[in-house]
Amino acid sequence: MPIINGESDARLALTAAQAGAAVVRDLYGSPLARHDKSAGDFATEADLAAERAILDVLRAARPDDAVTGEESGRSGAADAHRRWLVDPLCGTLNYAVRNMLVGVNVALREGTAITAAATADPFSGEVFWTDGDTAWVRRDGADERLTPSAGSALVDVNLDPPFPHAPGFQAVRLLADPGFAERFRPRVISSTLAVAWVAAGRRAAYVTDGDLRDSVHFAAGIALCRAADCTVTGLHGEPVLTGADGLVAAADADTHAALLDLVKSQSAQGS
Repeated sequence: MPIINGESDARLALTAAQAGAAVVRDLYGSPLARHDKSAGDFATEADLAAERAILDVLRAARPDDAVTGEESGRSGAADAHRRWLVDPLCGTLNYAVRNMLVGVNVALREGTAITAAATADPFSGEVFWTDGDTAWVRRDGADERLTPSAGSALVDVNLDPPFPHAPGFQAVRLLADPGFAERFRPRVISSTLAVAWVAAGRRAAYVTDGDLRDSVHFAAGIALCRAADCTVTGLHGEPVLTGADGLVAAADADTHAALLDLVKSQSAQGS
């Protein structure tokens, strides 16, 4: 592992994500109780157990840091400079029906910047991680630099609500746009593991609506894409994470510009 600023926090994010991924993997296929949340959402016992494993790692190493967990909520000072954002199982519905497309997200926000993050794939054993400056994938104990590529033309789109930009922007309409079909091929895996795939060159881009500030789901993936030199903005080209502006994370500037044009065209038609 390279000796870099923030290595300690990056190592911790990676270790915590691995701890959560181990639980997710071990409980896969087991009969799991469901805990209803809001708007038809739910958590399983695997979500809860994985979050406990992650928090145990973080609290043992950084007891004074604040944490926001998908399942346990916020702890620590509300205005804490250092806050860990934890999504223990992104793709719960996939997991509940024995679909392995899931991710485990851990990110550290210091002030307004994400300075360390990791997204673990429990079933491939890969962990995508960053210290905020460079991005890597750890596989079989070795680290490889992430290299984005638009060559696949695959664009993952989040179709889950809420949709704060509707009717101006709706992801399902983006997929039906003839301009989209001419250049891209849609994919929907319903897990933010796909955002890490943009940084890794396995997706050309990822598009979602929504308010992503302090998002336990998206903070890690956005940090990975930025550190891998992807082009990352809100839906209309504004700085990401500044409000309810959604996300366009693209492997290169050309792909990003094409998607922004499609979003702009759709917004004009829907307004």
